This record gives sequence, structure tokens and C-alpha cells, in this order.
Amino acid sequence: MAHKKKFAAPPRRVALFVTCMVDMLYPEVGMAAVELLERQGIEVVFPEEQTCCGQPAFNAGYRDEAIVLARRFVDIFEPLVRSGRVDAVVAPSGSCVTMTTHFYDLLFADQDDTGYRARTATLAAATFELTEFLVDVLGVTDVGARFPGKVTYHACCHLLRELGIDRQPHALLDAVAEAEQVPLTGADECCGFGGLFAVKNAGISTAMGQRKTRAIAASDADVVALCDVSCMTHINGLLSRQAQRARAVHIAQLLVNEVTVQPRPEEPEPAPVAPPRRWQDNG
Repeated sequence: MAHKKKFAAPPRRVALFVTCMVDMLYPEVGMAAVELLERQGIEVVFPEEQTCCGQPAFNAGYRDEAIVLARRFVDIFEPLVRSGRVDAVVAPSGSCVTMTTHFYDLLFADQDDTGYRARTATLAAATFELTEFLVDVLGVTDVGARFPGKVTYHACCHLLRELGIDRQPHALLDAVAEAEQVPLTGADECCGFGGLFAVKNAGISTAMGQRKTRAIAASDADVVALCDVSCMTHINGLLSRQAQRARAVHIAQLLVNEVTVQPRPEEPEPAPVAPPRRWQDNG
């Protein structure tokens, strides 16, 4: 893993690595990420030829297939960084950033003759997860967000354990106006998704997810913010099936004020209590 790039001057242009799930299922998260960056004066370019980074194949043990996708990813993004056409690559996903900045080095470990390992190091040094880029590179925490409700935070596994990113999303959430931050028991525990883990070990995955949703219910939060749409999908599926009011949202959507507070269900009025009948009233 290469050391992160140090910027002599504030970066002005970045390439958006949007990730498969955002592109296919949650384009609004990608657009929120772009809006966040543009608000800070960053020009965002989007390489339209980008495809999967190879993480699903890699996690499933299909190294040969993953290498094909990884080479394509490097061929698309690395020249942009090396030539200076962009200052950095930014993605709204800790898991995909982990793949390209950590596991590409492992994937290309025996591919030195191709030069991809060295190119991967160049790309890794300039690739940032969205909250990491906002806080650590741009020095921004208050982005003008407002949410008049209760917010809690789920720490996604790759983001926390592989990238060591936790302070940055908390700093951004703490600056959200009107929001009441509430703690989440077991916030750093896996939600149970884990990509193919949820398919191959559905029972365990569901049990882990239900533990997470019980903690969300106990927090009384209106929303649980997180930094990966994969965890968001898993948690929201369980919250929906349990008819819970809270929902999981990507932090980018919360920070651009796209999230509204859902009304709390009204407490049912107690049923009227009939006055006690006197014995004289018995027929």
C-alpha cells in the first residue's frame, strides 16, 4: 500500500470512481458525491468507460477474472493521475477503494513483468474515499448540511478496518446543523452483508443484520448514515421487512440535504374505558 499523495496546492480536478452498485442501483448517491465535491470548487470528471474494479471476483477466489478487470481499471484511471489530468480519484465506497488501494497490490504480486504493480501503487496513492478526501485533503467538515432529526452511524467493515477511516465521517456528521447525534450499540460490528457472504451464509448474514437493526431501533434514530451502499442495501432490506421507521442512507445524500425526516407514527389513543356497571343495572 503506497503512502497517500501529498498536495502542494489544493486539488482542483478529480475523477469519480462511481462503483458498480452506485452506477446500477443508486445513481443518486453518485450525483450527491459530485454535488459535494463541486460545492468545494472541485471539477469532477467521469471516465465513462469505467467498469467493475474486480472486487466480487477477487472475493470469490476468481483471481484470473479479477486481474482482467483490475488491469482495465488501472488502464483507465492511472493515466489520468500520472499525466496530471486529474489530481486524485474519489469514490463513495470504502470497499471499492480498499480493493483498488490494498488488494490490487496483492493481486498483481506475481505480475511484475507487466508493470501493473508499479502503476497500481501510483494510482493507490491518489485514490481516496469520499469522506477521507473531504476531511483529510480538502480540510472540510461543515458542508452546509441540515437535518432536523436523530442521526446515528454504522461503520462499514472495509472503511473502518482496511482504510482506518472513522474520524472523517463522524466529523462531517457532527457538523450537520440541527441533527441530534445518537450512539449506536455495536456501531463497529459487521451488518452481515459481506457481498457473497450474504448469499453463501444467508442464515448467519440475516442474524447479524437483525442484531444491527435491533440496535438501530434501540437508538431511536431517524436515519443511520453509512459510507457504502452495499451495507445500506442489506440494512434497509431488514428494516423494511421489520416495518421499522428508521432507514439507512449514504452519507453523501445526507450531506447534500436530500434526506428528510420521516414522521413518527402517532401513538394510538387509548380505548375508552366503560364505567363500572352497578349491580342494579344487571338485567
